[in-house]
Amino acid sequence: MSQAQKLWLVFVSISGFLVVALGAFAAHALQPHLTEQTQQWFELATRYQMWHTLALLGLVATLLEKNSAFRLAAWAWAIGIVLFSGSLYLMAMTGQTALAWITPLGGTLFLIGWSSLLVGSFRLQEQSTED
Repeated sequence: MSQAQKLWLVFVSISGFLVVALGAFAAHALQPHLTEQTQQWFELATRYQMWHTLALLGLVATLLEKNSAFRLAAWAWAIGIVLFSGSLYLMAMTGQTALAWITPLGGTLFLIGWSSLLVGSFRLQEQSTED
């Protein structure tokens, strides 16, 4: 395993830990303090964080070193997790909606990541036919 894959695995491990811990924290400690809207934000943040953490895990475990499009996908998902889920967590915990403009930036990065995965997949196919 390369040093880059090890670093990505650390990020994935921390993200996976945090999504479970934050979900439990919201369900138990924050529940009495959350409105219906802020609870929805928190649930959306954990859902998107978990799915993209799992996607990153798969990419790191199998394909990260194959081409630059996969590396772009990994970075886009990682930054997307921080911006999308992070802004929703902060809005849910503080009630401040000033960070709402950051959330779509994270969502856009999720889309860029998935598009990059597609591009990288085509590159893999091209590489295998050239071999």
